[in-house]
Amino acid sequence: MKFDTKAVRAGIKPDPTTGAIVPPIYQTATYVLEEVGKDKGFDYTRASNPTRSILEENLASLEGGKHGICFSSGMSAVDAVLKMLKSGDHVVCSDDVYGGVSRLFNDLLVNYNLEFTYVNSSNVQEVGSAVKENTKLIWIETPTNPLLKVTDLEAVGAIAKSKNILYGVDATFSTPALLRPLEFGADIVMHSTTKYISGHNQIIGGAIITSNDDIAEKMKFIQKTIGAVPSPFDCWLTLLGIKTLSLRMKRHCENAQEVAEFLESHPSVERVSYPGLPSHPGFSIASKQMDGFSGMISMELKGGIPAGKKLMNNLKLCALAESLGAVETMITHPATMTHADVPEKERHARGLTDGLVRLSVGIEDVNDIIDDLAQALEKI
Repeated sequence: MKFDTKAVRAGIKPDPTTGAIVPPIYQTATYVLEEVGKDKGFDYTRASNPTRSILEENLASLEGGKHGICFSSGMSAVDAVLKMLKSGDHVVCSDDVYGGVSRLFNDLLVNYNLEFTYVNSSNVQEVGSAVKENTKLIWIETPTNPLLKVTDLEAVGAIAKSKNILYGVDATFSTPALLRPLEFGADIVMHSTTKYISGHNQIIGGAIITSNDDIAEKMKFIQKTIGAVPSPFDCWLTLLGIKTLSLRMKRHCENAQEVAEFLESHPSVERVSYPGLPSHPGFSIASKQMDGFSGMISMELKGGIPAGKKLMNNLKLCALAESLGAVETMITHPATMTHADVPEKERHARGLTDGLVRLSVGIEDVNDIIDDLAQALEKI
């Protein structure tokens, strides 16, 4: 099946009891067994649930993987991956990762004697140079949050393979509609399904996709043992969102391209970062490995943080909100919102300045989005 067909049909079959074309919500904690020792596949929803199983099969199919394992959030999915490591192991990580990932690594997991080195993963040589004898995981985010750096996944994959290192990619900003990291050598793909995959600001969720049977077995054991699983209702809502994923991502990409070009030409804007602009350092790599440039834009305004605050406070259509990837256009100030827990010195070293603004372009009429930005820019 082609991708658009998979999004609508993969893993989904008519309900055997009623013929319902939409899978039921199996909103149950436990299951009655026919007899002692006879396994029907379901006994307790923390371990498995029919609605979740459908979602996991669907997501695996979209990524071209064999196994999908769903979690209650993107962060619990990341945490599950790190639980495969042992005390003394070393991780090479993209320096511009989501602030919640930095918080998990730097404030919690270091207490278990895990070691982290952060590199500009858009420079493949930096990734290779950071590898040590005890490196067990390379963790890449592409495009990154919020600076939208792009990593050459195939090149990093070659490094990981040559040194027998586990290779994970957070592809939340791209979704499998635009990028499928398993095709470029990744062992693991992670998504915050909260974002584009569900797409409607309704649920919190995460997922791991892999084709490695051993990794999948470990992930399912961790999923069951820790119990950070999504509810059947959240899985059902995510499945509904996925049905329109391809259509939504096309509109997100189209709108973001026009908005990025408008912002880049505006006299009040210092710089714009969007992988679909030829001015973006990762434009050629993004063009090669992605089927579109997604809906995320970051920008610096002339006038720094005061100008950014004026812009965000004067917008009417674009909502000041923490999240991203939904049908509504949302704007975020990373330094005080998504990355507030990253120390100021570290933020600035990464290029995440106090004046940086992140825009998640929705699927509204693009002229309305641009008009709203234009009127707000006039007031700074």
